[in-house]
Amino acid sequence: MGIITIEKAGEHEDQEVTLRGWLYNLRESGKLLFPIFRDGTGLIQGVVSQKEQPDAFAALRGLTQESSVEITGKIRREPRAPGGYEIGVSRVQVLQRVPESEPYPIQLKEHGVDFLLDRRHLWVRTPRQASILRIRAETSRAAREFMDSQGYTLTDAPIFTPAACEGTTTLFEVQYVDDEKAYLTQSGQLYVEALAAALGKVYCFGPTFRAEKSKTRRHLTEFWMLEPEAAYAHLEDMMTLGEGLVSHIVQSVLRNRAREIETLKRDASKLEPVKPPFPRITYEQALEILRQHGHDVKWGDDFGGDEETTLSQQFDRPVMIHRYPASIKAFYMEPDSARPDLALGFDVLASEGYGEIIGGGERISSYELLLKRLREQKLPEQAFQWYLDLRRYGSVPHAGFGMGLERVVAWICGTEHVREVIPFPRMIYRVYP
Repeated sequence: MGIITIEKAGEHEDQEVTLRGWLYNLRESGKLLFPIFRDGTGLIQGVVSQKEQPDAFAALRGLTQESSVEITGKIRREPRAPGGYEIGVSRVQVLQRVPESEPYPIQLKEHGVDFLLDRRHLWVRTPRQASILRIRAETSRAAREFMDSQGYTLTDAPIFTPAACEGTTTLFEVQYVDDEKAYLTQSGQLYVEALAAALGKVYCFGPTFRAEKSKTRRHLTEFWMLEPEAAYAHLEDMMTLGEGLVSHIVQSVLRNRAREIETLKRDASKLEPVKPPFPRITYEQALEILRQHGHDVKWGDDFGGDEETTLSQQFDRPVMIHRYPASIKAFYMEPDSARPDLALGFDVLASEGYGEIIGGGERISSYELLLKRLREQKLPEQAFQWYLDLRRYGSVPHAGFGMGLERVVAWICGTEHVREVIPFPRMIYRVYP
């Protein structure tokens, strides 16, 4: 007899094992009990007979939801049970019984979103939320696996920064030491540019913060980004890297988290086509598609959620849009030498209307042009002296992008809102729990 996890139950058929977990649900039918247990790796149904196992029956009868238990019994095949196996319970140890006077607040019924978000620390225990978080973990693992396989070195960017990366209106200001001001990072990009000059090909993967007052289903104030940067790289290199990364992630989830995809009732056939090459269209081609579908857009407009949805619905896999007007892109974006009014940037829009999951491109390598852009944007030159140094000392063409983890996971899981795909979401009016 050994301690196992529920996900490994099928490997122990006809063996007596011990499981440690929590009571998820309990159904009574005469002198039989059918408890369902969870342990963080899955669910398993138990069967207890009052006649054959009176002590176990007594311990489980009337036991409250989410009471913690250690159970022992024999694993047997049962196609009708969750996971295809059940456990014939012979012994039960109740570690902590949830009091009946203060029952577990998240019952097996519908609850409002605010109610659930206020109890996010408990909501994550439900099978749907647990499945989403396991898919998130697989997404992160697969992303690192792919980047490492491409010769990129994982590095770390600071969370405290002296200035903005993406525009000063979305900064979280922090009181630093001795009345100095600092800001929570909007992106690790500027710092991995420095590291790319040291290591060649690098990426960081960590939390970023945006103070924009957006309430859309695609926005959080704290989210995670994977950001590669490579020296001697151009726009096309990053587009190829981006489609390879997204494809590897999706196929890894389909292969390694099929059970979770099924729990979420996600249509896997919508994800199976996500393989290179992705369709590539220019910004101007995107404008034509949008106009054909009734959108009133003109050259120089950025695309919002409605436009992104229309564009993504034209393809069975993510679409890559490149060469946007320079006026709507960040100050550090390299202009197209053939058309300086265009930036050598690209976005990847997930299929099924899930919006932008990657944004990036080639960076300005000229010291003079970067300084000019900083002044045009009225950004503090002193705070960017270290960034200008990268162009003073051995500047080379270089490129990179940022991939938003939560948007990728929301798309893969088919969730309505990104708040479900991060353990504890931080939104414009929510920092609890």
